Amino acid sequence: MSILGVSLPRPDAIGKVTGATRYPGDLIRPDMLHLKAVFAGRPHARIVAIDLDAALALPGVVAVFTASDVPHNAFGLIDADQPVLCADVVRFVGDKVALVVADTVEAVTEGAALVRVTYEDLPAVTDPRRALDPDAPLVHADRGTNLLERLVLRKGDAAATLASADLVLEGEFATSWQEHAYLQPEAGIAFVDEQDRVVIETAGQWLHEDRRQIAAVLRLPEDQVVVRYAAIGGAFGGREDLSIQHLLALAAWKLRRPVAMRWSREESMVGHHKRHPFHIRCRWGAMHDGRIVAADITLIADGGAYASTSAEVLKSATLFASGTYEIPNISADGSVVYTNNLPSGAFRGFGAPQAQFAAEIMVTRLAHALAIDPVEMRRLNIYQEGGIEPSQQPLPPGVSAPQVLECCIEEARARLDYGQPRPHPAPHLRRGVAIAGGIKNIGYSFGYPEQSTATVEVVGVSRVEEVIVRVGAADVGQGVHLILRQIVAETLKVPMEIVRIIAEDSSEAPDAGSASASRLTLMAGRAVKDAATKAMAAWEGPQKATVQYRPPATTGIDPVTLAGRPNYAYGYVSQAVEVEVNTLTGQVHVLRIISVHDVGKAINRQQVEGQIEGCLAQAVGYALTEQFQMRDGKVLTPHFSTYLLPTSMDMPTEIYPVILELADPNGPFGARGMAEMPLVPLAPAIAAAIHDAVGVWVTEQPMTPERVLKAIRGRG
Repeated sequence: MSILGVSLPRPDAIGKVTGATRYPGDLIRPDMLHLKAVFAGRPHARIVAIDLDAALALPGVVAVFTASDVPHNAFGLIDADQPVLCADVVRFVGDKVALVVADTVEAVTEGAALVRVTYEDLPAVTDPRRALDPDAPLVHADRGTNLLERLVLRKGDAAATLASADLVLEGEFATSWQEHAYLQPEAGIAFVDEQDRVVIETAGQWLHEDRRQIAAVLRLPEDQVVVRYAAIGGAFGGREDLSIQHLLALAAWKLRRPVAMRWSREESMVGHHKRHPFHIRCRWGAMHDGRIVAADITLIADGGAYASTSAEVLKSATLFASGTYEIPNISADGSVVYTNNLPSGAFRGFGAPQAQFAAEIMVTRLAHALAIDPVEMRRLNIYQEGGIEPSQQPLPPGVSAPQVLECCIEEARARLDYGQPRPHPAPHLRRGVAIAGGIKNIGYSFGYPEQSTATVEVVGVSRVEEVIVRVGAADVGQGVHLILRQIVAETLKVPMEIVRIIAEDSSEAPDAGSASASRLTLMAGRAVKDAATKAMAAWEGPQKATVQYRPPATTGIDPVTLAGRPNYAYGYVSQAVEVEVNTLTGQVHVLRIISVHDVGKAINRQQVEGQIEGCLAQAVGYALTEQFQMRDGKVLTPHFSTYLLPTSMDMPTEIYPVILELADPNGPFGARGMAEMPLVPLAPAIAAAIHDAVGVWVTEQPMTPERVLKAIRGRG
């Protein structure tokens, strides 16, 4: 009997509930030295002098490292533009200037406070819209510009078509930073083992990439560095960049003693990257019959002080600036710039939520202006199989946007009375319903190297006694290890109990790529399935097979033709929401959500539903409550008391996850990734539902009570 689609229980659930599971912070032992980084605390300054004498004189302090102690003082996931410890200039408040090592937490905390740094403050640029002005301060003087990346897409002739369209609407939108807020802040340990290897045990999203960067920092061969992951309490893109891993490795390598580091929540909030804020200006044109004929869109993203994944996020946002719609004429111009704000990087959705916040609102506004039902507007313009992307190329096969939309409309009519008059519980409480859709790539894009490698060993002589799966896929809480075991068990027709996975040690598991871009079910799943099939092809006893799976190739955008094939697979989502707006306070309460997804094949149905529900909690926070604020380069919301995560009281009482299974041609058993998709359309769906309730548009996210109330009062 097939185990695909069966809601098998999570094998890690009991340990997490009882507290037996060991997260990185639980690995710290009494005999370890403790580390603490000295943050710059200012957005832009020249380091004049660093005085370590008082810190080194403190009893218990073992060492204080500065930039001169780092063999190769640069790191970065794509562009190594960030110093491990700053030597001459600090570029944001979370830059590190020194690393203190002591034998107790108390001593290291006091020692860090005794490090005296003399700064000469420099002009800071904190508004991304001003970063490209001729007189703007340069974040990286050696680059000669604050422009980090620009992407231009052209399809047809948007300018000429807008000039002849029956209706043209303009819009301006702003989105903000978002904190990943994973369960455990950054923590880990490091030591030098008996083979003279530097071993780092921590949490992350990509074992082999962490190892590559750490080895480069220490100027060591990669096989002399081992990265191991303990239990990972969430990631959402926030653990893609190095945070403390390289600091742990540096101290352990220098001192030849075990070391430990654990950030406080405030250090985490200031020290790691955030979701990119975007400013989007656009003009959309349509004909009287509802056909959207042109869109002209300009996007500016705040990349913060260092590159991180900004270039790739910008590409995705620019590509998705026209949403899930077949628009014959598109002009999209995206830029991401350096500023002296916190670095921006990967976050669940990777640019798609910001871009489609604007796109989905514009589609609904066009529908209203043309007196067309917004769902009919979407039906008329939505991508179909063979549709042409803004990059002038056909969409990857498996375009299920129409089916997802139709299912959402049907569910909304049945559960939310979509299209019917809406009762209001009190004069000051108004209810509204709306639908929005979304698209998000699965896997790496724009020619970034994409692969996943797995080894499957089948043990036994007359029968299969054990199956050992080696695949370096990080389980960041999404349950991918169980998914991969189910795929192997189904492929080999063996009991789940005999399938064992080795995935958390870079020296034992091959590179499966990052736990990002909703890619592991498709990519690592395909690799383990193919390896299992190969191992059993001529099985008469113990067999082992290694397979590297590569999906259809993607390309960058040609600088002349502006054409390219950016992705090999997409996920599609449609959502319907019902909200209640308090016209006296501006408070918005989400009452019900329907979230419809094509997952290709639900390997474990319970985990798919869990991803939808969990992602919606994060999406509600992004849309309404999570206002990460900075002023003049300084963080104003470094605690959960001021950065407001949604609580159970903010969540809807009814969530309906709806799963469609329209097989993806690349995925194992047709499965495609989906964990990011619920975040893409929820904010514009809520914005449209607010408009349905009170007749105003809120185009700045998060849609806080102050902003909603201002819009209501502005309407009079």
